[in-house]
Amino acid sequence: MPLESAKTTAEAEAEVRALQERWVQAVRALDIDAIMACYAADVVAFDAIVQLQFKGIEAYRKHWQYCLTLCAGPMLFEMDQVQVMTAADLACAHWLCRCGGTDETGEVKASWMRASASYRKTDAGWKIVHEHFSAPFEMDSGKALFDLKP
Repeated sequence: MPLESAKTTAEAEAEVRALQERWVQAVRALDIDAIMACYAADVVAFDAIVQLQFKGIEAYRKHWQYCLTLCAGPMLFEMDQVQVMTAADLACAHWLCRCGGTDETGEVKASWMRASASYRKTDAGWKIVHEHFSAPFEMDSGKALFDLKP
């Protein structure tokens, strides 16, 4: 890879990782506007709960608003084993995501999920254009396996 391409790729990766950090901080702060600022208007998302898919930022905003009401107490949201791959104006990433919250007794209620996202560089910077969260499940029972750990 030519030196200029390596520099551009490294810069793109740093920018995507900065977007991921802003997104994580926004989720932890329950800041719906800051969360949605990370997404493209035409985002398509496959979340682990409620619907098969969400098309467009308004549909996904409503879903995020619902999700933020599910966790009492401080929001737990962290990324682990993050891998980012970039090109000139497209990037993709995958990671394990631990999300949940603390209930009224102080007990942490959280699980690990699988996550991936696609990003597109726009005039306004990198934006999430596709996001996918899923939980592994047991085929025989259909039961989600929320107690798995990395």
